[in-house]
Amino acid sequence: MIARVNLGPERQTVWRLAGVRYNVTQVRNATLRQLRTFVIVARRQSFSRAAEELHLTQPAVSEHIKQLEMHVGAPLFEKLGKRIFLTRAGEEMLRHSHDIIEQFAKAEAAMERVRNTSENRLRVGMITAGGYLFPHMLGVFMREHEGIELEVVVQNHDGLMQQLDENLMDIAVMVGASKNAAVVSQPFAPHPFVIVAAPDHPLAQARRIALPTLAKERFLVREVGSDTWKMMKQRLLDELDGPVATLEIASTEAIKQGVIAGLGVSFLSSHTIGAELEAGVLTVLDVDGFPVMDHWQMAYRADKRLSGVALAFKDFLLNEGAAHILRFSKQRSP
Repeated sequence: MIARVNLGPERQTVWRLAGVRYNVTQVRNATLRQLRTFVIVARRQSFSRAAEELHLTQPAVSEHIKQLEMHVGAPLFEKLGKRIFLTRAGEEMLRHSHDIIEQFAKAEAAMERVRNTSENRLRVGMITAGGYLFPHMLGVFMREHEGIELEVVVQNHDGLMQQLDENLMDIAVMVGASKNAAVVSQPFAPHPFVIVAAPDHPLAQARRIALPTLAKERFLVREVGSDTWKMMKQRLLDELDGPVATLEIASTEAIKQGVIAGLGVSFLSSHTIGAELEAGVLTVLDVDGFPVMDHWQMAYRADKRLSGVALAFKDFLLNEGAAHILRFSKQRSP
């Protein structure tokens, strides 16, 4: 029969199970070490043999059992001659002890999997322009560091900042330093921007085009919030007098196709146009003051503990990033 009784002003819960009285509040104070000792004593039916298996002294084993019995509020063993036997409380406690130890073992295994996954997982974000070069760089890094679980996100600058803020990525690759004081930005490679047009554009063959001349052109532009838009506004639009006709397209690929089709000209990263230059479907205009230079930056939260693989990727970008970008850029250029 099972009965539940609430006792005293503190309303401690006491269970009576088959005539045995348990103080639940005290049982909660039992340690995993005490439970493991108890299980081994019950299995070996001997304090001395349990002590040998546990590499403890027999008094230490006896003390563990004594403390556990105090927590339970009932004897767990009874001694008949030189032999020990489980009491009714001991039998019930043994069953629950097995369950508790098994659950802890599952928890330890799960935490080990989490630790291994966390240390081997690399979450990288990049702006759209990075998609033309960084897959090659990630391939190099992955070949040098096997067993990595890689996650890649491609978004504009503001989207990457939000992902960093929400701890959804380890390192973001973008253009220009972040103005967020909570984010560390480190430059690792130069990043040139140019003005592109279709090969049959009236300015395609012109030399040393004055910047004000471009005010008459329609510009195909990336969306507000992208690194390319910010660079274009700062280094081009703000330098021109009066309004400039623009057509916003939230895709670098679509912008390039629009320029090829004669919809206008565009301000783009030189790292995104190598294939089109090689195919002869785009040309870079010779504009005074161009190309304008910025830098590829990697960004991460200042208060984030980077995993070992994230630190390795950070060092890879700082030490090898510029050389790989130069190499892959030349492979894409005519």
